Amino acid sequence: MKLLTDAKNKSQMVLAHLQHYGSITTWDAITQYKATRLSAIIFNLKEKGYNIESVKKNGDGCKFVEYILHEKREDAV
Repeated sequence: MKLLTDAKNKSQMVLAHLQHYGSITTWDAITQYKATRLSAIIFNLKEKGYNIESVKKNGDGCKFVEYILHEKREDAV
């Protein structure tokens, strides 16, 4: 597993976060990695074969999505 500090770009940082913590929200991505296009990063990771589930949530008067990493497919990069 890549350490969060070893990540070179925002996609790698998000992937490392998912591998370490299991999930991420847009707020996590913005505040921790300055990644404002999390849905695009998640889309690209899914295209590479990562099994990421999008779960719609409600909290503190707002709606958001939590992305949860499940086991990676065998053929994923």
